[in-house]
This record gives sequence, structure tokens and C-alpha cells, in this order.
Amino acid sequence: MILIVDDRPENIIALRRILEKHQFEVDSALSGEEALKKVLKNNYDLIILDVQMPGLDGFEVAESISGYSKTKDIPIIFLSAVNVNKQFISKGYASGGRDYLIKPFDPDVLVLKVKTFIKLYEQTCALQNMQQVLVEEIEFRKQAERTKDEFITMASHELKTPLTSIKGYMQMVDRSVDRDLKEDAKKYLERTRQQLEKLNILIDDLLDTSKIASGKLEFKNRVYEIDPIIDNAVDIIRQTFPSHSIIKTGEAGAKVYGDQIRIEQVILNYLTNAIKYSPFSTEILFDVSLLSCDEVMINVTDSGIGIPKDKQEQLFTKFYRVEESSNRFQGLGMGLYICAEIIKRHHGRYGVDSEPGKGSSFYFTLPVYHNQEQTLKS
Repeated sequence: MILIVDDRPENIIALRRILEKHQFEVDSALSGEEALKKVLKNNYDLIILDVQMPGLDGFEVAESISGYSKTKDIPIIFLSAVNVNKQFISKGYASGGRDYLIKPFDPDVLVLKVKTFIKLYEQTCALQNMQQVLVEEIEFRKQAERTKDEFITMASHELKTPLTSIKGYMQMVDRSVDRDLKEDAKKYLERTRQQLEKLNILIDDLLDTSKIASGKLEFKNRVYEIDPIIDNAVDIIRQTFPSHSIIKTGEAGAKVYGDQIRIEQVILNYLTNAIKYSPFSTEILFDVSLLSCDEVMINVTDSGIGIPKDKQEQLFTKFYRVEESSNRFQGLGMGLYICAEIIKRHHGRYGVDSEPGKGSSFYFTLPVYHNQEQTLKS
């Protein structure tokens, strides 16, 4: 759009006819003050500006337009029948004008210059946009590199921790065997097994995250009763953590369609997290319910450290760990991210309700299987 600024309506009408004849969209202002208001409100490709006007003259308007970051590149063509001396023409260019035409002017020359300046302006805008995109892409590459470096450092630390423990426990086993202390040897072997299990979980998480990123995380879907899967996962946790009490309430009494191993993986992750982040509590609540016959909801509640409100939305993102707990608890920050991806693939919902110092309640839902159409949609 072209903005014509002139205090004489007859001049605006004449210019409008010339420009609209060549399919240009035209707007107008009868004063410098009105022009500045319109320039800040609307987007213009070019401004045709009269020099001699009451109030703000053309030079003052041009200087103001050139001073705004949003409008500084808009081409300005001055038109004047009075200020035709060299000093005024020079002032026009100095105040930000691209050209200075003397009245009367050749309409064809004006149109040619308008087309040229608009094309140059469009190219300038395109280059600026490309530059901005490149800057954003470079910053994204830099951020990705920083994230990668941080992850490698974190992963190295987390993987070394159980490996160091395993090495230490195996040395203790050797000493116990040499001294014929069988009970001590069994104790250290059990601790070694626990550290190996931690290491296995870390490696599995790394592999699953890699598969998610490449779209290769496999799902073997079928229709099955959900309650036996839930009970099996709870039993695994009870056996693995005999010091903790898993209090289960409710049942689904429903079928779901999906990968039962992956669903069990989510339940195990929720439960182990509840135990991990509840160092001063040995009781975990596990509730199963049926919502309106359409969804199975599983809710795992602990009495642990809790999570600040502003950190809860990020819990299910890749590599995220709450700063307050990252130095106290092991992990790569991938477990809940993997859970979220599995639940999304099953068309379920997930979330958390938590308050610092009062524990957390993590939940997820699965659609109840009603007919074969659901299997086709999946």
C-alpha cells in the first residue's frame, strides 16, 4: 500500500488516479501529524510526501519515520512545487528521502520510480526476514549443541555412578570370598544386582529415547484386560522394594487396545519415581478407576518432596529434571518423557498434581476398548 501525504485534497486525488490506474492500493493523509499516526498503525510499501505543509512539514515527517525501527526502511519520495532549490533537495535526501521530484512531474516517471522503490523495499524486507531466520537457526543450532553437551555430561555421570558402585561391591565380594564370609558375599552380590538393574534402566531409557526420536519405538498392540497388567506391575514393585507398601485401591474391569509391555513400563516408571522421590516415606497409594465407561485412570500418589507449580509442565519433556532434586536423585530425566510418548501413542492423557513438601500425584488415562473401530484408528 502507498501512503500519499499532502495538505491539498486536489493533489491527493490526482496522485490517487495515477497510482490506482496501475493497480496500486492507496491511502492518504492531509497532514504530517495524521501521516505519522497512520504509519505507526498500518504497513506501507512507499510514501509520497509533500514538502510544504502546515504544522509538521515533509522533512520533519520523514525524519520521524526514519527514526522508527518499524518504518525506517520505507522508501519516501518527496514532491514539491515550491522548495526546488538544491539546498531543499539535499535536505530531502538527508532527512531520509529516496527521491525528490519537482512539480509538475511526468506521471510515467513517477510510476516507474514507485515500482522500482517498492521492489527494492520488498527485496530488503525479504533479506531481513532471511537474516532473522538464519539468526534464529544459528541460535537453535547453538542451543542444541549446548543441550547435547549437557546431556553427554549428565549421562556420563549417571552411568558412571552405578558402574563405580558395581566395581566397589565386586571388590568387597572378592574379599568376602577370600575370608569365607558367605553372608557378606551374598549381601554385596545383591547390592551389585541392584546397581546393575539401575544401569539397565538407564540404558533402556537411552535406547527408547533414541527410538522415539527416529520414530522407531515399536508397539505390539492388541486387545487385553487391563487389570492383570496393573496387578503384575504392582507385584513387581512390591517384590523389588519390599521396604515400601503399595496400597492399591479400585479396579478397571475393562479392556484396552495397545501394547501391554509399554503400558506396564509406564506403571513401573510411575511407581519407581514415587518411591525414589519419597525418601522419608514408605507408603505409596495406587488407585485405578473407570471414568464414564470411556477411560481407565491410573493414579500414583506419594508423600515425597513435591514439585513447584512452575516446573510441573516441563516434567514430561526430554532430559528435564527439577533443579532442586537433580543433585539428590539419580536419573537422566527421560523416564517421564518416554511415558508421555507411550501414553500419547495410546491416545491417553497424563499429568501431575503436586505441592512442594506435600507429595505428588501422577496420573494417566487409557481409552476403554468398545469395538473394532478403535483398533483401525490406532
